Amino acid sequence: MANDDEAVDWRKLREFADVELTDSFVLSWHFEAATLLVDVDLLLLPDHPFYEKPRPAEKVCIRPALIEFPFCEAFEPNGAPHGADITTAAAELGHGAITGLQRLADGRYEISGDFGVVRIEAERPLLRLRSP
Repeated sequence: MANDDEAVDWRKLREFADVELTDSFVLSWHFEAATLLVDVDLLLLPDHPFYEKPRPAEKVCIRPALIEFPFCEAFEPNGAPHGADITTAAAELGHGAITGLQRLADGRYEISGDFGVVRIEAERPLLRLRSP
């Protein structure tokens, strides 16, 4: 297990430049072609290239997005045993606010929030904005 000194916070990962994950919300989890897809409402910061001034009823710029973990080999929600059926585990995982994401020293990722703690073994994540 990696210690905190070896982990890299999401703020230092280029994929998450100019977004605020801790003010974002996971809507769902699912797998498609060996890729873990995390459907989120993502808060964009003013320096993000797709930032738009919030409408009068909005206070911040929230846009639908996907966090993709390609070539996902392991998915361990809330301490589930390694090797559990990842498709079923993803479908059963809840939604909620994100409290953190980090790359661990062994190259795995850990995302935490209202849904618990999820460890992921995959390639570098991709962040894709979706059409509203």
